[in-house]
Amino acid sequence: MDYSSMTIKELSRGLSNGDFSSLDLTNYFLNKEDDVSAYISKLKKSALEQAKEADERIKSGERGELLGIPMAVKDNIMIKGVKCTSASLALKDYIPPYDATVIKKLKEAGVVFLGKTNLDEFAMGSSTESSYFGVTLNPCDKTRVPGGSSGGSAAAVASGLTVSALGSDTGGSIRQPAAFCGVVGLKPTYGSVSRYGLAAMASSLDQIGVISKNVEDTEIVFKSIFGRDVMDSTSADYSFNDIDVDKSKLKIGIPKEYFVDGMDQAMKEEIEQSIKDLDVDVVEISLPHTKYALSAYYIITSSEVSSNMGKYDGLRYGFSDNSAKDLIDSYFKNRGGGFGKEVKRRIILGTHTLSAGYKDAYYQKALEVRHLIRQDFLDAFKSVDLIITPVSPSFPFKIGEKITDPLEMYLLDIFTVTINLAGLPALSMPCSKVNNLPVGIQIIGKHFEEAKILSAAKQFEKIWK
Repeated sequence: MDYSSMTIKELSRGLSNGDFSSLDLTNYFLNKEDDVSAYISKLKKSALEQAKEADERIKSGERGELLGIPMAVKDNIMIKGVKCTSASLALKDYIPPYDATVIKKLKEAGVVFLGKTNLDEFAMGSSTESSYFGVTLNPCDKTRVPGGSSGGSAAAVASGLTVSALGSDTGGSIRQPAAFCGVVGLKPTYGSVSRYGLAAMASSLDQIGVISKNVEDTEIVFKSIFGRDVMDSTSADYSFNDIDVDKSKLKIGIPKEYFVDGMDQAMKEEIEQSIKDLDVDVVEISLPHTKYALSAYYIITSSEVSSNMGKYDGLRYGFSDNSAKDLIDSYFKNRGGGFGKEVKRRIILGTHTLSAGYKDAYYQKALEVRHLIRQDFLDAFKSVDLIITPVSPSFPFKIGEKITDPLEMYLLDIFTVTINLAGLPALSMPCSKVNNLPVGIQIIGKHFEEAKILSAAKQFEKIWK
């Protein structure tokens, strides 16, 4: 049986009916060839133990949509006793002593963890090319990148190596790889899902989310991980209320700033046609401060990166160069040898923007722009229910094509970083294809209105399939 083509609901029903076991499912996915290098590590021993435990729970009469369902986890989210590398030499052998809150919740739900997926080092990148463990390939075209930084999770879902996967999104790191690989990716509202146990990149922007084959699967996983957590002071007391949106009454906003010169023409045309196919009330809106978003985003993230990376000194854990002559030499060698180019680049940029004489000129200005961008969205949502935009200005590019040009790589985030700056929820989903390459579209909602986004997306999915 081809389990990889089945949805979570179909698999859950089959498990409940005794058509197959969680052990059958787990063996199936563990034994599939990873020909896109989606995983950094597979957790065969613990996965089989979890599957057996799930089968016992099912046999005893317990039921749950995720009970016995195999999932993958981005390797910057901690599972107790399992290496969490963040795709860096600096943490190559680091084993966390605790579970992330999302992992704890999914364990309680009976999820089986198949393995840890590849990412850009410390989640800094848009192509999954900066990983210490090598490049992940795009299942749609193995000469191209899967996007990043959650490229391993997106590639694993798209190639049928897992049913669903967790990722993290700081500036588009769930939505862009989901778009590049032709799957669904949800970046929730900032604070709706606990960040406890996520290796921090930029703490005011990071958010754990979900990548799945379809909208319903994404919703099922999200409903198992959201909520207030005492271990994360930024998490919100949040309740998810199922709603059934009336598509005929929706008003969709299309920001004129997002259909810009330089965007791939074929992608632009496909997205415009996909919006027309929805047959909903569409109005043009303006988000005037969008043009400043990328600059503000990279100043804020680099500043927070420079702070968050300070703990990786090689003295307590992580990569350590034993040839150091003294403490200062140890810092230079441990950090110089443990981090890759992109991480070093962002640490240097962030340290500069936070230094005396520059903080007000750069960091403080970026925070002011962030406030204006958030206000743009709040103003827009006074007249529309949802906002639809492209996810990326271009199709997946060839491996090695942009990695040597950081500025060109950063420009790929132009349509996604505004959502993180504003703390909004957004979902990326496929709407079309061009030459077998997926076209991703982004649906943005008000704070904590994931239910509305998911309800609308389920209806849009039927039209775009």
